[in-house]
Amino acid sequence: MSRPGVVEERAAPAKPIDSPDTEDAAWAMSETSGRLLYGKPGHAPLLSLACEDGMLVYTRYVAADPNAKAVLALIGNGHVERLWIDAEQDDERWLWRGRLAADDPRLEVLTGPRRVEATVPGAGSVTLNASRAPGEFITACAAELTPPPVPPEDPA
Repeated sequence: MSRPGVVEERAAPAKPIDSPDTEDAAWAMSETSGRLLYGKPGHAPLLSLACEDGMLVYTRYVAADPNAKAVLALIGNGHVERLWIDAEQDDERWLWRGRLAADDPRLEVLTGPRRVEATVPGAGSVTLNASRAPGEFITACAAELTPPPVPPEDPA
């Protein structure tokens, strides 16, 4: 128990990292997990998109401080958006991860054909090279939220 007026000691945030080189980075579907991965071929992914019951799950693959909270800033395709992103434990490590309904209009920042700048404070800025893949993935995920059409009643 702390005394009034005494500040409890806490760990300092991790040292910020540099932004990765994304010159040859591209989007590709994971063969095993159903995620859309972004990074350089043959290297660990920098970012991924996954679809879980109509929710788009976005993950930035860089070490995060345990239980930290931040904002993922996205700039591109004529949009500027800020999405919540939290540190989540993934096996033995902490990564940045957020969730948003796949039909949320804020995701339009990722659905256009132009490049997007994705920044998490302290985790560098990732340039997402131009691609239609994220838009197609998000559209397919959002379709999970759309109920099937109701057939018309038989007048007979």
